[in-house]
Amino acid sequence: MKAENLFENLRSNSYPGRGIVIGKSEDGKHAVTAYFIMGRSVNSRNRVFEAEGDNLRTKAFDPALLSDPSLVIYFPVRMFPGGMIVTNGDQTDTVADFLKAGKTFEEALRTRTFEPDPPILTPRISGILEYGKGDYTYKLSILKSIDGDENFAQRHFFEYTPKAGLGHFIHTYEGDGDPVPSFEGEPTPVALSGGIDEFTNALWNALNEDNKVSLFVRYIDLETGGMETRIVNKNQ
Repeated sequence: MKAENLFENLRSNSYPGRGIVIGKSEDGKHAVTAYFIMGRSVNSRNRVFEAEGDNLRTKAFDPALLSDPSLVIYFPVRMFPGGMIVTNGDQTDTVADFLKAGKTFEEALRTRTFEPDPPILTPRISGILEYGKGDYTYKLSILKSIDGDENFAQRHFFEYTPKAGLGHFIHTYEGDGDPVPSFEGEPTPVALSGGIDEFTNALWNALNEDNKVSLFVRYIDLETGGMETRIVNKNQ
């Protein structure tokens, strides 16, 4: 499958929901990760990303407007020795706990399903990077219902050998709707180019103006392990 233009993909979709991009920079020197959230409800839009050390958490922008924190307040990003976890929910902590116990990304996610938000049953999307000096590997996963049935789950896992200039993009929804339809198929291959600021600005500008909420981007130097991070919040 030919790599798509990530920004054109996003401009053509008013509501992809929450999305993860993982890949390798065009110059082959950096692991690239992005995570964004969007929202249609007051509760979903009332959020910001906030760094906590090298980790990332969501936080209510206006605590008075927070009606249900269970599915909107969580750690999307947690670091672990030699890697990073990025997800769209509290399964970040599940994966982190399993890794600490010597278990795997896949074992952790086999204990979880989609979100309990019928009739949508929002998929749980997750990614993991594991890196050493010079290179790394990454995986993506989606946990979703079978045919919208809340009694049955399907779990998909994807593992990649990084290629310079290539990333993979997975998101929760195919597009807007009532209820919104879950993502279908494999993660989309997308072209990656430019430095962190160019990439961050282009990605933020491609997201639907009404529905975008927050964006996190991190470039990890594969030789040194040094990290550059950008956080953009619509609510400032």
